[in-house]
Parts: sequence; structure tokens; C-alpha cells
Amino acid sequence: MFYIIGLGLCDEKDITVRGLEEEFYGKELILADRDMVETESDDILRNADKEDVSLLVVGDPFGATTHTDIILRARALKIPTRVIHNASIMNAVGACGLQLYNFGQTVSLVFFTDTWKPDSFYDRIKENADLGMHTLVLLDIKVKEQSEENLARGRKIYEPPRYMSIPQAVSQLIEIEEQRQTGILSPETTLAIAVSRVGGGEGNERIVCGTLAELSTQPNQVFGQPLHSLVIVGKRLHHLEAEYAETFAVNPKTWRETAKTVYGCDFE
Repeated sequence: MFYIIGLGLCDEKDITVRGLEEEFYGKELILADRDMVETESDDILRNADKEDVSLLVVGDPFGATTHTDIILRARALKIPTRVIHNASIMNAVGACGLQLYNFGQTVSLVFFTDTWKPDSFYDRIKENADLGMHTLVLLDIKVKEQSEENLARGRKIYEPPRYMSIPQAVSQLIEIEEQRQTGILSPETTLAIAVSRVGGGEGNERIVCGTLAELSTQPNQVFGQPLHSLVIVGKRLHHLEAEYAETFAVNPKTWRETAKTVYGCDFE
């Protein structure tokens, strides 16, 4: 049997009871980075038709298309499969006060370089915005990355891990808005919510909200430790959503005024 077991949001204590029942604790663990999962799936699946093999993943197993692919490969090999779900940022983002059914497409934002600034995310955000939906933006991480020189020379030397910060993400969003000029990411009138380590418990989880302009001027430490995500608030914002999130606002007065005048929230 081939198992994919979600580990949840924070650490090994987040495992579900059903996950614990698979008794993987005490077993030999092999660190499988993204490259291994994507390119060495045959090795991972080897002998899974004769013995139990478990792939442990952060969050929920279906939070990444890579895991869907490996399940399809297992099925093609006639290997029985079982998925054990857990919490992920896709549902835990509701901690910011916005209702999950008001979210549209999730997008990823990668680190810009001097020569590469992909902006397809903007089109997805606009599609959501046109429907009044919120957008969850997942910020880029660089782990086990090689420099261009080391990659070209075939040297297995990796760069230090990098995690995109909220101010950097907002800066990139505003940069593309200045090019597109549709107004969906207008810095002064677009509300957004930054979340960090959701599910990490008191003292670890961090939620900060405000206009894009306000978030862009906050020091990195305000947003807590990575991993970070950002929510672009949609115009269907309900007053209860706005009131809940106001608790985390950089400037509650600006947050409420923008929600009222720009988003049409009818506070009672």
C-alpha cells in the first residue's frame, strides 16, 4: 500500500489520529525534497506493491499537483493507495476572518529577478476581483536552489534558503499594477491581510492587515517568521469579515473607512 499522509500546518504534533494509526513513528525516515518527489517517484514507489510505503507531506496531500501525479503513477502500477488528509493554508487562512467560500483562485508569487518578472498571477487576481472574490497569494520560497554558475557546472552546491517577505511581495504586486493600471491592486485602496505560521499557536501565528500601501511600509518583524501568505481582499467583503479582521489592522480607522467607502461594507 502507498500512503500519502498530511502532516498539517506546524510540527509532528499536528498529525491526525488516523495518521498516527499508520505507525510511521519509529520507522526510518528519508528526507524527500521536491526534486526527489518530482523526478524519483519510481524509487519512492518501489516495492509499495509488496510493503507499506508512506510519503509524509507538509499540510494536506492534495495541496500540490506533485502529489496528485505520484498517486496517478501508483495507480498505473496497480499499487493500492490511501490518502490521509490534514489542515493546510488553503483552509487555515480562514483564521484571518474571511469566509472560505468567498475565496477565488489561489495564486503563487515568485521572486522577481532583473530579467524575469512573470505576471500571470495578475490575471488570476483580476478574475477573482471581477467576481468580488478574495485571493490567497502563496509567497515564494527558495530551498535547495543552485546558483546559475553551480547549475551550469553541475556542482551540487546549494544557496542558503530564502523566504519571500510580505513587503517584498507587496512591492512586486504594486510594480505589476503600475504596468497594468487596472486598479485592482491600487496601493491606497486595496485591502490585504498578511498571515504567518497559521496554526502555530499563540505567540507564533501572526496576522496583520491594512491597505497594500500600509503593509508595504511595515518592517519585516511585524509580520512574524516565515512562511508567509497574503490575501487580497475582494469587493464582496461582508461587514462581519471586515469587523473580524479589523482586530489585526495596522490602522483600524483606515481599515474600517476603506472597507466602508471602497468595499461598500454596511457596518451595523
